[in-house]
Amino acid sequence: MSKIAVIGAGAWGTSLSIVLGRKGTHRVRLWAYEKEVRDSISARRINELFLPEHAIPACVSVTGSFEEALQNAEVVVSVMPSQHCRGLFQKMRPFLKPGMLFVSATKGLEEGTLLRMTEVISLVVGSDGGFPPRIGALSGPTFAKEVARGDPTAITIASSDNELAETIQREFGDPCFRVYTNSDVAGVELGGALKNIIAIAAGVCDGLGLGHNSIAALVTRGLAEITRLVVACGGRQDTMAGLAGLGDLVLTCTGGLSRNRSVGVELGRGRKLSEIIAAMHGMVAEGVFTTHAAVELARFRGVEMPITAQMDAILHHGKSPREAIHDLMTRSAKSETGLDPGGSSS
Repeated sequence: MSKIAVIGAGAWGTSLSIVLGRKGTHRVRLWAYEKEVRDSISARRINELFLPEHAIPACVSVTGSFEEALQNAEVVVSVMPSQHCRGLFQKMRPFLKPGMLFVSATKGLEEGTLLRMTEVISLVVGSDGGFPPRIGALSGPTFAKEVARGDPTAITIASSDNELAETIQREFGDPCFRVYTNSDVAGVELGGALKNIIAIAAGVCDGLGLGHNSIAALVTRGLAEITRLVVACGGRQDTMAGLAGLGDLVLTCTGGLSRNRSVGVELGRGRKLSEIIAAMHGMVAEGVFTTHAAVELARFRGVEMPITAQMDAILHHGKSPREAIHDLMTRSAKSETGLDPGGSSS
């Protein structure tokens, strides 16, 4: 029986625990920050705060102790908000062992450093006499509620460590949860992080009352600018045609369960970001944090990302959504081709 620690009991972390628990071959320990989540799971086998109505298997135990969660763990799955990743791994360091396999399932970039989550984890675990972790990134088109109820789902585990990728593919996969492998860690992680920005933009269009033409154009050109940055950062263009690229982008831009899209909808309707975040009751829309980091990363890499730049202006500089859409549509004429890392077409 595999021993797996899932660090983070939001909707996605809880959903992954359900997937792992229903196999019947794992012992899963779910670390939850919120006492009310721990109490809910312990008493009723349901995470009423973040994933109500989905029963958690009996082989999944919940704890608020890192020591207990990580004791004898063979696989550590990181599912916390991106801005808490560094701090939580610093707290976990005393309990991490060289034989562990690490899987990051967080879609975001760290503000300030502009690092991907596997880079953050590697730095923290390997610092001050630590050890280089064996690590991969899990990403793809996945709504937690649909995964939890057993809807057929496909996802990607990306790692330069083939053995790790194949292990995660085997241990996480089941007839409802199909896991593919990929060696392009940068592409998979950036695709998962950057699509949230385009999803906010798609929501803005919906909130403004714009139609399917607008969304289709946005998704297509959004994919183009994401791909430019991915390639500039060492990822592969073909990864963006896969689950962690186009698949996740389409889901998040069009699905009603997307928190990032929902934030955009409310922005388009004229609500203030602070009001929207307060109404989410602790749930996280990663795109809000990732947008500014993506603008900085694009500037550092010399890549033009006009949609991302306009979303940053809306989210962090008070620009009106309607003005942002107008500015996107009245930019100087371009060629549609331009996926090269230094290209400026979008």
